[in-house]
Amino acid sequence: MEIVVVGLNHRTASVELRERMGFDKEHACEASRQIRSRGVLSELVILSTCNRTELYGVPNGHANSAAALEAFFVSYHKMQPMDARAAFYRHAGRNAIRHIYRVASGLDSMMLGEAEILGQVREAYRSAFKQGATGRTLNRLFQSALEVGKHVRTDTGIGMHPMSVAFAGVKLAEGILSSLDNRRVMVLGAGVTSEKVLRHLCDRGTPQVRILNRTAEHAKVLASRYGGEVVPWTDLEKNLEWPDLVVTSVSSQQPILSQEILEHALEARRNRVLMLIDLGVPRNVAASASEIPGIYLYNIDDLKEIVLKNLKAREKEIPRAEAIIEEHIENFVRWHAGLSACSMLLDLRAGSQVDRDTFLRKHAGAMSCYSCDERAYVMELLKKFLNGSMQDGASAVHEESEIWSRIEDLSALCTALDQKLRKCG
Repeated sequence: MEIVVVGLNHRTASVELRERMGFDKEHACEASRQIRSRGVLSELVILSTCNRTELYGVPNGHANSAAALEAFFVSYHKMQPMDARAAFYRHAGRNAIRHIYRVASGLDSMMLGEAEILGQVREAYRSAFKQGATGRTLNRLFQSALEVGKHVRTDTGIGMHPMSVAFAGVKLAEGILSSLDNRRVMVLGAGVTSEKVLRHLCDRGTPQVRILNRTAEHAKVLASRYGGEVVPWTDLEKNLEWPDLVVTSVSSQQPILSQEILEHALEARRNRVLMLIDLGVPRNVAASASEIPGIYLYNIDDLKEIVLKNLKAREKEIPRAEAIIEEHIENFVRWHAGLSACSMLLDLRAGSQVDRDTFLRKHAGAMSCYSCDERAYVMELLKKFLNGSMQDGASAVHEESEIWSRIEDLSALCTALDQKLRKCG
């Protein structure tokens, strides 16, 4: 089946590499245009989150499309191939289908069963669709992936007590600071992750919270829902004297908090320690800040212990989720086989009767182990199948529901032929 995926994630790549190899929305669109213009793929969806960057494609007759995707991936981000090669994984055919279904279901996430990933898959697909980068195959694949994700969350316990990066970050802070009851917390950003952080702080009754965001209106919306004081973004540096904990989740290609800014903040704090949890990818806090005495910096890769506890609590649900995924894989493969059969019928319908007879005679030679009567019977069945489908007109070919009975008959015939040939072999 002609579907490939090339990517890297939290299991194969460090946060440093993930942030270098990620795509924001604008760059994803540009990368999609570039790679499709090279003729490697006819369809493409780019999925890029804090924990993964993946390219899903339908090859356009390219001999080694996965290698071409990987090479593009590296060159687009101006990386040396050896720096990234070990982090890449490749999937094709059924394995590619299984991978996106597991991703959408939260089975491939750092936080098993996380809720955010389904929305991220939806947004990646929606963006590619609007750009005209998808076609029949990826449209069906991603629509079914979203359906699988919902099915798993509804029919298994994978999504119970939702775990997220935001929750893990708050749990980490709670463990290190003993409690958040009397702590002052500053939240930078007003996106989905920041909202979840605020929700968890609200649930714990954290009394002193300040929210800063470039767009003040977004910060005000969150403050109205979860409480807290909105502070102008321009006042960020002078407000670093105030908190015990800073949680960041800001969309930015460059760090928001540099080593220099934090050194000045510690002077103003008279060296009172400051804990920072950086949930941004790319990172919002300069890595060098961890070298400053009195600064305790944690990033998204420091949540692994909490991840393991989450995994143990939910792993008993994995077999049920996997069974749902396998069922949907079979449905997709069946659909794709029907699509291929319809395409073949259209091609045959466009040809003459002589062309069809030549086609049948050519493939009859593969049945040398059959008796003359058996070969004649099989050829007659195939002729009836083809001729009957031709006579039904173009509408029957285009309507999947009207042709499935004939496709199933042909599938059963092919299975019988295969069994016969195996015995002969």
